[in-house]
This record gives sequence, C-alpha cells and structure tokens, in this order.
Amino acid sequence: MTPPRTQQIPVVVLAGFLGSGKTTLLNHLLRNRAGTRIGVIVNDFGAIEIDAMTVAGQVGSTVSLGNGCLCCAVDASELDTFLETLTRPSARLDLIVIEASGLAEPQELVRMLLASDNPHILYGGLVEVVDAAEFDGTRERHPEIDRHLAVADLVVLNKTDRVREAEQERLRATVAELSGPAAVISAVHGRIDPELLFDPALRPDGEEKARQLTFEDLLREEGGHDGHEGHADHFHAAYESVDFTSDVPMDPRRFLAFLDSRPEGLYRIKGFADFGVGDRDNKYALHAVGRFLRFVPQPWARGEQRLTQLVMIGAGTDGEALRAGLTACRAEPSESPDPARTSADGLDAPDAERRMWGVLRYVQREPGPGDVPVDVREAAAEA
Repeated sequence: MTPPRTQQIPVVVLAGFLGSGKTTLLNHLLRNRAGTRIGVIVNDFGAIEIDAMTVAGQVGSTVSLGNGCLCCAVDASELDTFLETLTRPSARLDLIVIEASGLAEPQELVRMLLASDNPHILYGGLVEVVDAAEFDGTRERHPEIDRHLAVADLVVLNKTDRVREAEQERLRATVAELSGPAAVISAVHGRIDPELLFDPALRPDGEEKARQLTFEDLLREEGGHDGHEGHADHFHAAYESVDFTSDVPMDPRRFLAFLDSRPEGLYRIKGFADFGVGDRDNKYALHAVGRFLRFVPQPWARGEQRLTQLVMIGAGTDGEALRAGLTACRAEPSESPDPARTSADGLDAPDAERRMWGVLRYVQREPGPGDVPVDVREAAAEA
C-alpha cells in the first residue's frame, strides 16, 4: 500500500449572513495566525477589510497581505482556478479560508471542494457564523439559514455580549437543534481560538526571522487583539481538547463504529491510529472535521514506537466518555500480536484485511474517470 505523497492544505469555508461578523472573525484569525501562512478567497463583492488592507470589488485579483498571507477576490466560477494558484508550492500556504458571500449557499462551496480533483486540498470544515442579537430577525427574513446550519461543522454564535444570559441559552438550544451534531461555541467580536480551525505551523529555525513586522506582531506587543482587550488566554474556555494514547493497536471495525457515532459537539479529531495486523507497514493519519472523515496511510519509521495518538476538539463533550469509548476500541490480545511476529498472529491475513475494509473506504486515492468521492456529504447538503 503506497501512501499519498502530496502535501494537502486544509480549506475552511467561512459562511454567515450579512452582518454576522464573519469578516471580523477572519481578521482575528489573520492577526492571531501564530506563523501560519493563510490564503484567503473572498467570494463576495464590495469593500472588505482584511488585515488593515482593503479589497474593493477586485474580482479575479490576488492581493498580498505582506505577512505570509494572500487574498483573492473571486466569484464561484473562478474558485478552482484560484485554488490551483494558492496550492502551488511557491505560495507556501498552510491553510486556505474561503469567505462566502453573505447571500451564498455554503453547501454549494462544500460540494465544489469535495468534488474537486485538486490533489493539494483537504476539506477543513464549514464554519457558520450567527449573529446572536439578530438571529430571530435573520431567520424570519432568510429561512434558508436552517438549511445552512444543518450542514455546518462548527457554529460560532457571535455577538453574545449583546444578549442577556437567558436569551443566550435559548439561542444556543435553537441553534444546536438546527445544526445537529455540529459544535456550537459562543464568541464576542469573532474571537475564537484559531487552533479550532488549524494547527500552528512549525517552521525551520530562521525561516521567518528576516521578514517585515506584521500586524500580528504589533498587536501582540500592544497586548490587544482586533482593537479590544486581549483575551487570548481565555479562547480555550469555549471548547474542550481531549487526548488519547494507546500502545495497544485499535480494532478497525470498532474504531470506525466509534467514529461513525461520534457525539454531538465533537468538531475535530486529528492524530494517528495503529491498526496492528490490519496493516503492519503503516500508521494511519486521521483527519475528521464535522461529518467529514479521511485516513492517510504513512509508513512507520524505523524504530518508531507504535502508538495510537489522537486529539479530539469540541464543545460540550464528555472527555472521560470519549476516552472510555476509544479504550473499548482497542484490539483484543489475540487481535494485536507483537508486530515482529511473522506467524501465529491469532488472525489470518484474509480476516485482518476484511477488518480494514471500512477504514480503507476513507483512504484518499487518485480519482478515476467518473468517480464520485466517497466523502461527499450529499445527504447532509440536501437536508
């Protein structure tokens, strides 16, 4: 089994109706990017401030933000073209964010991403921003918001400082009912922890030493973010991060059943899984966001300790229950022999391969003519 060699860049769709605060949230991400190089595709018309620069109706243009980030203003028909541009190795991007028009159908952008034949991108989730103070009025004017929430992977209930606590609880309950298993977090001025959406980039020593001072640097020195008091230390309060490590291989069938029934509010799962005799040669990198799931087999390094190591990120989740569920997915002793053994495995090769079938459905492969990606969420998008 040969693992894919292509570095893939997560693409996050940022959606929300006009005035919900998605541009403020995007500016916050750019100013707190922790060295991550972000490409921004603005699927909108008109004026929009991005990191103190203005893009005014420049459809089909690329603007350098001067801090390792790029911005493109496009319409939907140009999306593939600009994704191709932003995923070139010379762009050296770590994340791409598509800010959808306030009147866009976000599920159409999601469909385009999942059906794209660009081997350099990976779906990073649909983030729907909701204005807490105007939610009821927005829903009355735009009943399609129910459909948008139904396909969201993460819902940011923004501007919660403008509603009373009791009203917040009512809104959270309504949004949670409409968004199903999606994680729902509250925010003020779009300030969410960037690590909900991306991991800080690790760069070789000295790579970013010779560069211009960025807005991120200035804001850090001033101790403020987005022109408000600094609250970076409190971002994590909106969600929970749960880790799990096992030196016993996972049973592929039980592990996939756990992933298929993961609880509401569990937004991201990342890490590596060891399936023991299911595939002695590879560990499996796991990328799950909302209802999207993908495995990428990667060869074990010589002498590398064989572990399953996962991090789960969500809102309103039960950490102990998650760890207990994963512990129950570990293979029985007869199913997880010493990898160095070559016989008497307790499982014959055909049985071990059959157990991996479910996992292999979510392994990316080079698409053939007429193929449809197995992870396209058609049912959810049409709900």
